[in-house]
Amino acid sequence: MALETTKFDVQDFLKTPEEQAAYIAAALEDGDPSLIASAIGDIARARGVTAFAKEAGLSRETVYKTFQPGGNPTLDSLAKATKVLGLRLSVVAA
Repeated sequence: MALETTKFDVQDFLKTPEEQAAYIAAALEDGDPSLIASAIGDIARARGVTAFAKEAGLSRETVYKTFQPGGNPTLDSLAKATKVLGLRLSVVAA
C-alpha cells in the first residue's frame, strides 16, 4: 500500500494572534533575516495581503516582494508589519 500524504500549508496554522506571535517568535529566535521576512509574509497571506498591506500602509507589491524568502525588509516596513500584527519588537541580551 502506498503512503498517502497531504499538502502542508503553514497558513492553515496561523489563524489566531497567538499562533502568529509564536510563529514570528520562532523565526526571530532562529535569527535568519530571510526566515523572519518569510514568516511575516506567511502571516500576511494568511490574513489577506490586500488588507494587510492597506493596514500597514504598504503596497501589495511591497508585501509580496519584501516578505518572502530572500526578502530584505527595511526597518520601516518591518515596524509597520509588526504593528499590524499587534506585536512589538524588542531587544534582549544574547
